[in-house]
Amino acid sequence: MRATLAPLAERGFRLLFLSRTVSFIGNAFATTAIAFAVLDVTGSKADLGYVLAARATPQVVFLLVGGVWADRLPRHLVMVGSNVVSGASQAVLAVLLLTDSAQFNELIVLAAINGASSAFFFPASSGIIPQTVPAGLLQPANALLRLGLNASSISGAALGGLVVAATSPGWAIAVDSLTFFAAAVLISLLRLPPRERQPGSRFFAELGQGWLEFRSRTWLWAIVLQFAIVNAAWTGSTNVLGPAVAKEHFGGAAAWGAILAAESIGLVCGGLVMLRLRPQRMLLAATFGILLLPLSPLSLAFPLALPAVVVACFLAGVGVESFGVLWDTTMQQEIPAEKLSRVYSYDALGSFALIPVGFAAAGAISAAIGTKATFFGATALITGATLLVLLIRDVRTLERR
Repeated sequence: MRATLAPLAERGFRLLFLSRTVSFIGNAFATTAIAFAVLDVTGSKADLGYVLAARATPQVVFLLVGGVWADRLPRHLVMVGSNVVSGASQAVLAVLLLTDSAQFNELIVLAAINGASSAFFFPASSGIIPQTVPAGLLQPANALLRLGLNASSISGAALGGLVVAATSPGWAIAVDSLTFFAAAVLISLLRLPPRERQPGSRFFAELGQGWLEFRSRTWLWAIVLQFAIVNAAWTGSTNVLGPAVAKEHFGGAAAWGAILAAESIGLVCGGLVMLRLRPQRMLLAATFGILLLPLSPLSLAFPLALPAVVVACFLAGVGVESFGVLWDTTMQQEIPAEKLSRVYSYDALGSFALIPVGFAAAGAISAAIGTKATFFGATALITGATLLVLLIRDVRTLERR
């Protein structure tokens, strides 16, 4: 156990851990609150999809820019700026909701601002990890960071559902705003030197270097293509149709919060397993973990009884987290540190590219063919895309060094 907690002995890692965990507590509140805020304002599942797409689209558009700047500047300062902008956008949204003056167009604009700021946060927060711990502690560091994320999601999702049910979505969004500002203060205490750059280097040249690193690894672009499909099918069906299923069959926000909390508990359990388990073929083990994910949309398709949905989402969480820890560790092992944020940005760009399509299309597809058929289709896409990457030799054979 001492070895698994060793990254916390590093001051830089402790600040990173606390900052990310605090922010993710608020995000867990917001996940439930945004869904029911849109349903309250417009009453439309399709509108919820459009709001989620409005957040995801600028996130995708600005990811490559965020990756370059995270490799140019001290990564913790990029994270500070992102947290401040996200906190401000959520504060404005909370005021609009609490004063009953929110309109659909305003929800779209604020979601887009929040998405753009997160495009800078992701590559910086991913690329900074090797700067805070020795190389031998990367897997436990990744597992601890994700445990902090998921443990906060357990309490945050459940409490967020209760707060929304007892008061209104606006109060949950207000909590999210405060946590962004707290996270900015914590990460600002981290001290890291500026990233080294070649004299005269330019934005597109640096972007091209990241692209060469990305495309030269078959395992990398193959799994990113897989997750372009997986993420669109999973997030689109679950986040757009899931709250509506919970409202129709399970009583509303509190039940949906419980489902999200069960998934988060699964994520925590997966992280605990990854603190101890060190598979030699990391990508092969990670891919097998993702084969648990289709249980989530499949359980919501019928839907099964609430306890069965909770169990299915728990197992999906275990699989997703096992993949996540092993994926981050593989990236940090294989990609040069000075180019890591740029490669992470290409990873995220490909993995997130179809999420706006999934969000925007889920409600319309459900209206055309029915909610059950839409969930079945999502299940088939996730399973098929995951099985296909097992045909890639590097996925089956790449080993831990």
